[in-house]
Amino acid sequence: MILEIRDIYSYYGAICALRGVSLEVTEGEIVALIGANGAGKSTLLMTLCGVVRARRGAVIFDGEDITRRPTEKIIRSGIAVAPEGRRIFPHLTVRENLQMGGLASRDPERGAAGTAKLAHKMEGVLELFPRLRERLAQRGGTLSGGEQQMLAIARAMLSEPRLLLLDEPSLGLAPLMVRQIFTTIREINESHGTTVLLVEQNAHQALRLAHHGYVMVTGEVVLHGTGAELLANEEVQAAYLEGGRKETKQGETQQRETRQ
Repeated sequence: MILEIRDIYSYYGAICALRGVSLEVTEGEIVALIGANGAGKSTLLMTLCGVVRARRGAVIFDGEDITRRPTEKIIRSGIAVAPEGRRIFPHLTVRENLQMGGLASRDPERGAAGTAKLAHKMEGVLELFPRLRERLAQRGGTLSGGEQQMLAIARAMLSEPRLLLLDEPSLGLAPLMVRQIFTTIREINESHGTTVLLVEQNAHQALRLAHHGYVMVTGEVVLHGTGAELLANEEVQAAYLEGGRKETKQGETQQRETRQ
């Protein structure tokens, strides 16, 4: 078990945003966290990273309690996040954005050895995102929404995380780009062995991808199971899946038309 969240309570002022949330992430898996806007999904990721401090409960990463650690130490312990809204550096080039990701490495090196190691890691990331290779000298703010999302994930991967947190990676993207992003997430998990905790409103795509999933409603986990079990659950289907199915079918139709 690489991550255990035990009975977490988090607040914004007097407002309780997370109420006794518990979940587990097994190393090597993709775990999806789904729910409507305001369910507490992003708050859970921020609590995990120490941006929001839990008032009760514990976050255990790789057997160690990180609940009270500073955010920078949590990140350097082997956790990386591609946040909602991407939050790339718009005035820096793609190359410079990626280099910033390398600074969060667990074992940063200085001098020529560090430069060579960063170049090697960047090459590996660019194999995942070949479109970024074509835009290395381009400013991040001039990229399309999908390319910016690629850059946000690629930047997170430069730190070689053991656990990758993805917050709404498909938000605002066209169906074809959503499909590409989810394909890359699977490749990151299968080829790199990176464990992924995925927060996503596109429940259909997320649960198709995930080994296990959790459903959040108003700050609480109300259901959990394998991705297949949640896909088959009538309550989940009624609440979250119809729109996702329609979007997936639209994307597949567009892809067929593009090929013709």
